[in-house]
Amino acid sequence: MPEPLSGEDAAQASQGPDPARLAAQGRIRPILIHPHPALRRVCAPVGRLGWDEVSQLAADLLATMYHAGGRGLAAPQIGEGWRIFVMDHGWKEGAPLPRVVMDPEILALGGEVETIEEACLSIPGRPVAVTRPVTISMRCFDLAGAMQVLTLAGIEARIAQHEADHLDGRLILDALEGPEDSGGR
Repeated sequence: MPEPLSGEDAAQASQGPDPARLAAQGRIRPILIHPHPALRRVCAPVGRLGWDEVSQLAADLLATMYHAGGRGLAAPQIGEGWRIFVMDHGWKEGAPLPRVVMDPEILALGGEVETIEEACLSIPGRPVAVTRPVTISMRCFDLAGAMQVLTLAGIEARIAQHEADHLDGRLILDALEGPEDSGGR
């Protein structure tokens, strides 16, 4: 778990920046493409980063995700080995709700599962049918450093699980049969 913000960092992050404004400050970064080895690494906790580094990384992730037309993006996809991802399940329908998720831990998976074809910005042109729980409970930290427990359902739960998988070096290709399809783990 990340260390709580303290001192100047806590004062600066008292409410945390607005993710929508943060996206406008981000740099568009290149997205790593499978089989890049960074996509298979387990990421380190974000709590080891300073406030400026965390906010810049979140801004870059958001800007890059929107630029690429995705609904989620995890740090390893832009070559960063930290446990942070961004998601916005509604922006393509005109209802943006950007979310920055740091050091996530899935606490509970709902009993109902659904198989849906998923795409990945790091595996362009190769959607894969993936079976996932329809609802999840996830503990994480927000941009202010506050711990939250989120209950997510539907597409939002699916995006969060997909992005959390990236933080542990897992890809949608792992749902396929045989090591030749997944790039060998």
